[in-house]
Amino acid sequence: MTAGLANACAIVELRQYTHHPGRRDDLIALFEEKFLAGQTEAGMTVIATFRDVNDSNRFVWLRGFPTMDARAAALETFYGGAMWKANRDAANATLIDNDDVLLLHPATPGSGFALDESRGGLVAAMVYDAGGSAAFAELFERTIRPALVNAGSTVLATFVTEHSENTFPRLPVREGEDVFVWFARFVDRASFDRYVSAGGPQPSQVLLLAPTETSRVQ
Repeated sequence: MTAGLANACAIVELRQYTHHPGRRDDLIALFEEKFLAGQTEAGMTVIATFRDVNDSNRFVWLRGFPTMDARAAALETFYGGAMWKANRDAANATLIDNDDVLLLHPATPGSGFALDESRGGLVAAMVYDAGGSAAFAELFERTIRPALVNAGSTVLATFVTEHSENTFPRLPVREGEDVFVWFARFVDRASFDRYVSAGGPQPSQVLLLAPTETSRVQ
C-alpha cells in the first residue's frame, strides 16, 4: 500500500447494506452517478464496492478516512450537503438496513488495500470474533496467510477493530466487538472451496464478493 493511500485510509468503514428485493442495483446506479464523486469531494476515499455473490439483496462497500476527526468532518460535509439531501429519499427507499458497519484500521502497517491494477477472480472476506485482535493478527500470519497462499489466493488487506468513539453518531457502527477481517482474491470459486476445505479458525461471517464496474478493488 502506498504511503498516500495508507494515510488516507487509516480508518476504514466496512458497510453492509440489505436491500428490498430487486433494489440493490438501483442503489448501485445512484451510488455511481451521485454518491461516489460526492464522497470523494467531501474528503473520503471510497475503497471498494461489491455485490454479494450469495445474497442478491446485499451491497458491501468500504470507505476510508485519515483520522477519526477527519471522518467526522467529511461525513458532516457529505450528509449535510445539498446533493445527499436531494437523493437520500431515493437511496433510503432501496434499503431495509444500512446499520451493519464495522469501524476498522489496518491490522499492521501497510496491510490495507493497495488498489493495484489486478482484475478478475473472486474476492472473499472473512470476519472473525478475534477476542484479542493483536493475538489473532499473529495467528493470521502464522497459519491463515500460508493457507491462503497455498490455495492460490492473493491477500488484499487485513483489518482489526478501531475502538475509538464514533465521531459521527448519526451513522451507527457495531460496538463492543473485537474483530479481525481479511480480504483475498481467489482465481475462482473452486480455489476458494479448496481453501475452506483445508480447515482453520471458523469465522463469524464469510463474504463472497463481485466488484462493481467502478470499484477501485477488482
